[in-house]
Amino acid sequence: MTRRLILLRHGQTEYNATRRMQGQLDTDLSDIGRAQAQRAAELLRSEGISRIISSDLTRAFDTATVVAEFLGIGVSTDRRLRETDLGQWQGRSHAEVDTELPGARALWRHDATWAPPGGESRVQVARRARPVIEELMSDFQQWDDSAVLVVAHGGTISALTSSLLGLEVSQYPMFSGLGNTNSSRLSARPRFLPGSNDADGESEPDPLSARFHSGNVNDAQWYLDGWNVGA
Repeated sequence: MTRRLILLRHGQTEYNATRRMQGQLDTDLSDIGRAQAQRAAELLRSEGISRIISSDLTRAFDTATVVAEFLGIGVSTDRRLRETDLGQWQGRSHAEVDTELPGARALWRHDATWAPPGGESRVQVARRARPVIEELMSDFQQWDDSAVLVVAHGGTISALTSSLLGLEVSQYPMFSGLGNTNSSRLSARPRFLPGSNDADGESEPDPLSARFHSGNVNDAQWYLDGWNVGA
């Protein structure tokens, strides 16, 4: 029994195009971003998506809405899926931050425990966002053998992917550079324990046939199916 998770980054904004740092500022999609969202919707048609949940920031919600309308599915929002709070960096260009604090952005990208002044670290973002997925695992029984689409932000998706895979914090920076409307693809299966009877009581259970139930749903094994998958 497999539960697939698609973590989709929002479409382009003017801040993206002009290399300004958004963080939790509420920005709109550009014309290019809306076209990207429509293209993503078309390519996600065959993924068997059973539910869509989005960050409540406009750029993510509008991307999710385009996909949802194309697929005929509703959208729910959760503020825990917001982008990293970038504190004093929000609204500033990359060049401005680099001039004032040389090397700070590189440190932030390569150390998941480091936070911009007044902002969040990647580890903090993971702790904020992961409960959204854990709650879905427990409460959304229709997820079995289908996909859930989460529309969020590059930093949030990077942190969430690293956390679900159980990576050491030092490895979190390996997931970076997620393009607009590109995605992280993961699959969850019940954690296989030799000698268990999770596969309908068979003496030699197949780990791929094990089913989620109340006793194992909070101990799923996550697998990475793809990173920066283009829409």
